[in-house]
Amino acid sequence: MSKQYEHIFFDLDRTLWHFDENSKNVLNEIFVKFELARFISNSDEFIKTYEVINEKLWKQYSRNKIDKEKLRSERFYKTMLEYGADDNDIAVQIGDYYINYSPQQTVLLPHTIETLDYLKNKYVLHIITNGFEEVQLIKLNKSGIMNYFNQLIFSEKVGVKKPHPLIFKKAIKNANAHVSNSIMIGDDYYADIYGATRAGMDSIYFNFNNRPHQHNVNNEINCLSELTNLL
Repeated sequence: MSKQYEHIFFDLDRTLWHFDENSKNVLNEIFVKFELARFISNSDEFIKTYEVINEKLWKQYSRNKIDKEKLRSERFYKTMLEYGADDNDIAVQIGDYYINYSPQQTVLLPHTIETLDYLKNKYVLHIITNGFEEVQLIKLNKSGIMNYFNQLIFSEKVGVKKPHPLIFKKAIKNANAHVSNSIMIGDDYYADIYGATRAGMDSIYFNFNNRPHQHNVNNEINCLSELTNLL
């Protein structure tokens, strides 16, 4: 990449903070703590069912079809309902446990720290996230990466979620940056790459699992360490 950038905007979940690994750790704890073997044969089955339901609800949330509280209250209730456990009380308890302990997990994607160490000496780094502010702040602090970032842009505060171009324009304005000297890095093609493109920003698609796709991307990486050669 020959273009000279000054500002790098990162997504957080599944780009720097290892959402899948951290979530599974807490879901395994939940399976034991709440004795879910009464309803579900094993934790792997529980996690798989939850992840499918949670992803569907997050997509609804990202399209403004449900609100934050609906997302949080429904995902575990619907999961338990799949196994005949029509118990809202236990679903609320599980949901509260997940919200309290999930963001305190500290597993980062491979090479996060050394890549950020490299980039911070050359660029001003920022975060743009659709995640809930109070949760994302805990993740950043607990995993030890808060101090790498200058501006933190939360969709809740802006009032729109990625891929809406307004959140990218707001981020650029807050960072005192310009579209021409900024680049977005994220794992979600629709939210991060398509969204940045709509705002006129360059982007790098982080395809960690190397999933086949037919998206039109200018730059793609499978490991964060590749950024040291690109930027």
